[in-house]
Amino acid sequence: MHTGHFDTRPIRTSDLPPSQRSRSRAGLLICVGLVALALGGCFNRGPTSTGSINPSAMQQASESDLRQHAEALGERHTRNPEDARVAIAYATVLRRLDQRAQAVAVLQSVAMRNPGDKALLGAYGRALADVGRFKEADEVLARAHLPEDPDWRILSAQGTVADQLGDHERARGYYRAALRIKPDEPSVLSNYGLSLALAGDLEKAEVQLRRAAENPSSDSRVRQNLALVLGLQGRFSEAEEMLARDLPAPEVEEAVAAIRGMVAEQNSWAAIRRADAGS
Repeated sequence: MHTGHFDTRPIRTSDLPPSQRSRSRAGLLICVGLVALALGGCFNRGPTSTGSINPSAMQQASESDLRQHAEALGERHTRNPEDARVAIAYATVLRRLDQRAQAVAVLQSVAMRNPGDKALLGAYGRALADVGRFKEADEVLARAHLPEDPDWRILSAQGTVADQLGDHERARGYYRAALRIKPDEPSVLSNYGLSLALAGDLEKAEVQLRRAAENPSSDSRVRQNLALVLGLQGRFSEAEEMLARDLPAPEVEEAVAAIRGMVAEQNSWAAIRRADAGS
């Protein structure tokens, strides 16, 4: 689950292959951000045949399937290193396999050849944020943003990076702009809520996260983020109930214990940031 945090070393358990999902529950408490930009809005079919990716299929893919996709896309990328769509698809699979530095390298080389490709810049900025290179990510995402043709995915990604850089007011401006374009997008609402939580405004954070969780297209990360904010308000039974929708009982207990530990600390926000940095 995620706390008001945003992929500092952005590895979400839902982004990992099944064999790597048993991570520290405290680290899972911090999961958000950049969700919307993960695929850059460019993928619709199977990677091996088109250089595209179906997001729903990717979430369900086994580690073996992901490795097969990576091999096929890697071969296509080698044959045509200037094909931006293949590079984005390849990098997406690499990220799912937790090969995030390699994903950055793939996108960096293609971005140098295609400096005006906004979708590519968006994916590259996302990948940079994944490995903690937030200042570079901020600069790349700024180049991907077109004021005359704004993209809510880019704006949301800019918000998560700004939050990671500690500029929470600027981050919330990006989220509000993204929500003007895509009013009920759960990933943006979730990021916005966590940004409010980072500012200590748990009541407003809960409002945004409930809006996100009520959306039929929301996923377990959103509900886990809401559970975190409920727990930080001392409402542990509600947090436990929310977590139980998606997690087995032992993991629910571990997550609630981690939240209780954060609340017990004199500076719970510092605890959240430490958990984020170690996730």
